[in-house]
Order: sequence, then structure tokens, then C-alpha cells
Amino acid sequence: MTAPLSGLRVLDLSRILAGPTCTQLLSDLGAEVIKIERPGSGDDTRGWGPPFKQDRDGREGESAYFLSANRGKKSVEVDLAHPAGQRLIRDLAGVSDIVVENFKAADLARRGLDYATLSALNPRLIWCSITGFGQTGPDAERPGYDFLVQGRGGIMSLTGDAEGPPMKVGVGIADVMCGMYATTALLAALHARTASGRGQHIDLALFDCQVAWLINQGVGYLTDGVVPPRRGNDHPTIVPYGTFAAEDVPFIVAVGNDAQFARLCRVAGLEALSVDPRFARNADRVRNRDALIPLIAQAIGMRPAAEWLRALAEAGVPCGPVNDLAAVFDDPQTVAREMRIRLDHRDGPVDLIGNPIKFSETPVRYASAPPTLGEHTRSVLADVLGLDGPAIADLVRSGAIGTAG
Repeated sequence: MTAPLSGLRVLDLSRILAGPTCTQLLSDLGAEVIKIERPGSGDDTRGWGPPFKQDRDGREGESAYFLSANRGKKSVEVDLAHPAGQRLIRDLAGVSDIVVENFKAADLARRGLDYATLSALNPRLIWCSITGFGQTGPDAERPGYDFLVQGRGGIMSLTGDAEGPPMKVGVGIADVMCGMYATTALLAALHARTASGRGQHIDLALFDCQVAWLINQGVGYLTDGVVPPRRGNDHPTIVPYGTFAAEDVPFIVAVGNDAQFARLCRVAGLEALSVDPRFARNADRVRNRDALIPLIAQAIGMRPAAEWLRALAEAGVPCGPVNDLAAVFDDPQTVAREMRIRLDHRDGPVDLIGNPIKFSETPVRYASAPPTLGEHTRSVLADVLGLDGPAIADLVRSGAIGTAG
């Protein structure tokens, strides 16, 4: 069985997290991904640590950050400022289906490596530009980082305790979501190409993606004009839905409808609350959350979490623990779903997070571990562009390509 995107070639000019998240997913789906990196240093995230994977001699190798978003790719060191390096990129784009890049708007145009130039050479080329603020607008030239976008895009205003400061999400979620939107857009463009025969340019901004996934909170503001506050772990429109402190540790209760609320009340010995007109319907519970939550919290605080989790699960009330990462990766469900994988790496086996997509006929594939810097420079130039040994040696001597591989 082949993976869904087998036969497609992706030229990956991106770095950090949004673009690499997208191209790693494309690799898992079967595409060949050629990752272009700066000679000598490579993707910025190679140095974003600790932790670092140690090589066979105990020295620091790739960072965990880099390993998280670059499996299945071929690393090629090319200097985009060098005329011969630019020719290599043009040649690779000519035999690729997709280009993903996250240079600032107009940076590649100054080097003759922009979509308009390269699509003239390869009209079927699908090009995805990922920037902080897009190709248009007053801030198109500004760089964008996940943290800045989380702040400006509103998610930090919704995250954290009501009495505390705004908080960013604990991972680079603006980058990751932008990578997901990029993947969706590329797959749609591939489908469109089957009818038109032509590629197209996709303009994606971290900021736009962040605004888009404000979802119910954003549309709630657009509906009533009220700026929503931070609520910690509580839900703005479902009650009770949050963390509760048991006798020993906190756990989650996520009541999604009135029947579940009635079952929660029965387990907690608070049956009267389920017929109280202040709390019987979810809309009433939302309006009267300040009266309801202390009553539930008091009852939950009388028994240990394990006892609550067992009793609530048996009653069909959605609930769960608040796991740290050790507990997550030890969870039998994590193991059963193959969400922790091990791949062979040049410096020894590396543990990574698996792909969550489960196909019945065309399973994802893990082509290889994340590459060392320049690991595939020579093989890609030989196999994809047909360059021979002397030609590659000339490129090395000129400084157009790196030597790490």
C-alpha cells in the first residue's frame, strides 16, 4: 500500500515551526520533502534547546524542537544568496509540485525566487507563502512569531485565570494551526490543479489563522459586542465545564448537556440541583454559574480524584485527569494509538510523537527520522537534478552548497 501523497515532491524553504509542521505532515502522507537549509547553521530551531539529542560520541546534536517537526525530510544545504545556489532552487522548483516558504514578503522576489518567477518556469507549481501578517496590509513587512501573534490575535486575552495576567498557550499553537491551514490549502490546490492543470499561490498569515480560530469566542463577540473575559479552565457557554479540586488532586468535569448534569448531581448527592430552576438548563447554569460552581466544588472536595473519576465514568459523565507529559506518554491509550514512535536516526534511535491520522487503505508512513544538517545534499543533487561528482564538487568549492553532509 502506498501513502496518499506518494509521487509528489515538496520543496521546503521554510523553517521554525509553521512551515515545517505542514511539510512534516505532507511527508507522513507520502510526499518527498526536500528541506533547504542555510549552510553551516541550518534551520534556526536546530539550536533551540536544550534538550538536544546526543550523538554517538555524547555531543549535542539536533534539538528536540527541530526533531518535533522535521521527520521524513531530506536536508540540503544551499546558500540562497549565492547565484549558483539560486539556480539550484530554480531547478528544484522546476521538478517539484509544491513549494512552502516563510520568508518575509518580497524577500524571495529580490533573489528571483518568488512565485511569479518560478511559476513561469513550472506552471503546475503550487506555492504556499507563510508569513506573520500576509502579503498585503500595513504590516506585511513585519516579522511574525508565535508569541507575538498569540498576543495580537486575541488568544492570550482569553487564556489564564480571571485575576491573573494574559497567558500564552503552552506550545506554539499559532504556528501549529497555521501549518494545519497550510496543509489543508495545499491539498485543496492539488485537487484544483487536477481540473485546471495549473498551480496557484497561497498567501497564509499567522495572524489571520490566529483570528480564524478564535471560533466561538470570536463570533460571540461579533454577536453581542461584549469582550469576553479570561475564565481560567471554565467554559464561556457550558457549565459545569472545568477543573475541580478533589480531596487530593484536581481533575476535569466536562458536562455537555442537561442529562449529564443530572447524572453528575446524582453521583455527587446533589439531586436537588438538577431540578432547581436556576440550574436545570445549561443556559440557566451559565447565567448562574457563580452560585452553582461553589456547591459542586464543595462536594467534589470531599473525596479523592480516583474515586470521582471511577464513579462519574460509570455514570456516563465526561471527566478525566490532568496529566503531565510523563503520564500522557505512559497512558495505555497513547500506546494503543501508536502516538509514541521510535525511528532510526544517524545518531541512534529517536522517540517522536506519532501522526494522529489513521487511514484504512493508505496509511501514513514515517520515511525517516529528522535529518542531520545537509545529510542529503549530494544525493538530492545527484538523484533529482542529475548532477555528477565534479559538478557537485564545484558547487562546494564556490560556497553555493554546504559541506556538512
